[in-house]
This record gives sequence, C-alpha cells and structure tokens, in this order.
Amino acid sequence: MAAMTTHERVTRMYEHKEADRIPIMDYPWSTTIERWHSEGLPEGVSFTDYFDIDHFVTLEADNSPRYPEKIVEETDEYIIKTTRWGTTQRNWKHHGGTPEYLEFLVKDAETWAKAKAQMTPSRDRIDWEYLKNTFPKLRKQGAWIPALFWFGFDVTHSHFIGTERLLIAMATQPEWPVDMFNHFLDVEIALWDMVWDAGYHFDEVFWYDDMGYKGTQFFSLDMYRNLLKPVHKRAVEWARAHGIRARLHSCGNVSTFIPDLIEIGVEMLNPIEVKSGLDPVALKKEYGDKLGFHGGLNAVLYTHPEKLWQEMRQVIPEMKKNGGYICSSDHSVPETVSFADFRRFCELAKELGSYE
Repeated sequence: MAAMTTHERVTRMYEHKEADRIPIMDYPWSTTIERWHSEGLPEGVSFTDYFDIDHFVTLEADNSPRYPEKIVEETDEYIIKTTRWGTTQRNWKHHGGTPEYLEFLVKDAETWAKAKAQMTPSRDRIDWEYLKNTFPKLRKQGAWIPALFWFGFDVTHSHFIGTERLLIAMATQPEWPVDMFNHFLDVEIALWDMVWDAGYHFDEVFWYDDMGYKGTQFFSLDMYRNLLKPVHKRAVEWARAHGIRARLHSCGNVSTFIPDLIEIGVEMLNPIEVKSGLDPVALKKEYGDKLGFHGGLNAVLYTHPEKLWQEMRQVIPEMKKNGGYICSSDHSVPETVSFADFRRFCELAKELGSYE
C-alpha cells in the first residue's frame, strides 16, 4: 500500500478501516526536547519530521476571562506567574510535569459572575495571522488539524477554581459548575463559528476533560449524566453539524462513562491510561466497533524500554485490527526518555502498526 498522509491515515482510523500503517504521535515535554537536542535532534527540526511520524497540529482560541498575566517570581529553577485564567502557578524550568497551582481568583459563584462578564466572544481572541500563514501549509502537508475546545470539568478545576472547590460545588451548588461548563463552551462555539465561517475547516473537535484517576472516576455516573454529559453532547453535536470528528482526552479510569460517551457520539478516546486500571485490548474487544482509541501504552514503561517493547508487541497488533487506533503512550514523553529510546519506539510502532 502506498504511503499515506497523516490526514488520510487518521480519517481511515475514524472510519474503522485499515491504512498503510497506524498513525503514530506522542507529546514530549519541552524538557524532553531539550534533552533530545543534546543527544542528536537537530535544532530547527521538529521531532515529528525527524522520526517521520504523524503531524497533529492543534488550533486554539482564547475563551478566558483575560486576567492580567505577569511574572511574580523567577529563579534558576522555576517561574511563578499569573495566568489569563486568574491562577497563580509555579512552572519548573528544567523538568517537566504539571504546574503547581498556588492561588485562584475565582472562588465562588460571585467571583465567577465577574469572570463570566469578561468572557465574551470577539474576533481578537483568534490568531487570524497564524491561520492565514499556516493553515494552507498544513493542508498541503496533509496534517490532521484538531480545534481545541476549552471547557468541562478538567480545565475548570485545574486551570480556574481548584479541584476540591469544584467537586464540592458539583455536590452542593451544581448550578454554578453547570453554568461554567456551558459558558466556556458557548464562547468556544462562537469563536470556532468565526473560524469556520472564514473558511478554515479543521478536522475534529478535541477537548481535555480528565474525569478519573487510579481505579475510578472523580464523580458518579449520575453526576456525570446530570451535570457534564449534556455539555459534552453539545460539543459533539457541533462537530457533527460541521461534518467533522469528536475526540476526547480523559485521563484516569473512566470505563464507567464509556457507554455514555459512545451514546453522545464521541468517536475517539484518549489516552486509555493503563496505570489507572484500563486494559486497552479489552476495551477494543468490547467497544472497538463503536469507538476509536488513541494511546494505551503505559508511559511508566518508557524508563524500562524492554518492557515497553514487549507491551507494544502485545498491544499494537490487537488495537490496529479494523482500524480505529492511534498509537501513543497513555500520557506523554518525560525527559527520562532518551533520544535513542524514542527512535526505537517509533521504529517498532511502524513495524507493528503496518497493515502490509
């Protein structure tokens, strides 16, 4: 079979059809890229080009309250800064991982009302110059182009008000979280309508909504159905109305939610977190005719390469059957992963993921 573009491969995965090979992509931390440059990755060359893996280029729009951004403190090890979402966070300079969230401006329904008033759609929230200069090149290259929709449980708790605060509110003041979930999405839809109407027709709606952790989810199935599922459904309906796909990223063990995700039309689930208790092969066997899977390789094993190669040999041949699979780890690529080991990861994924 002739070599395909990323767009052709991913389209066939969504159609549950075979391609030349499975798509391969992952998310190295910036500190990982820093290490790879010291080990042989040429400056100015993207890791996707160097390893000849697939091009996913995500478009973003700004639906934030636009709080002032400033650096509060900077040392050789970290930067503490405020964000446009009203958080104060510490980011580490030379090792990866999630930021440390130190303070949140939005703490209750009253402070939310003030933030909400600042979240109105306008054309200056879209980088039109980037779209003009980059979008045609991406299409010519055959990249897969997701639009990032910023809404839901995950981004609200982690980037906006804090985990404990949001979970308590979902149980005691559900109208407040529901209003946040819906307003975030309302602004996103208005912004992406502008982009679409301007002729920039991307390939899928993609959103981050981590709803689980090790062994289970953050909240009950009933709470999901009552508070969050209707908002997820609206995002999927927007995608379907525009003839494009819907892919959800949800870390943790969200197996309880999968039938509901399929019901509302989610077509691809990422990252299939093995260390949370998910079994990608079992999920493929149960839901593979209705749902695609992106991920499912235990990122913990990146530091035990021979174990990772063995897992890949067990998982990829099963996941690739009848399409519906995008190969990656179940998290990201930390700086503990050498340039040589990631090269081997890509080589083995191509070998195992070939349909020829």
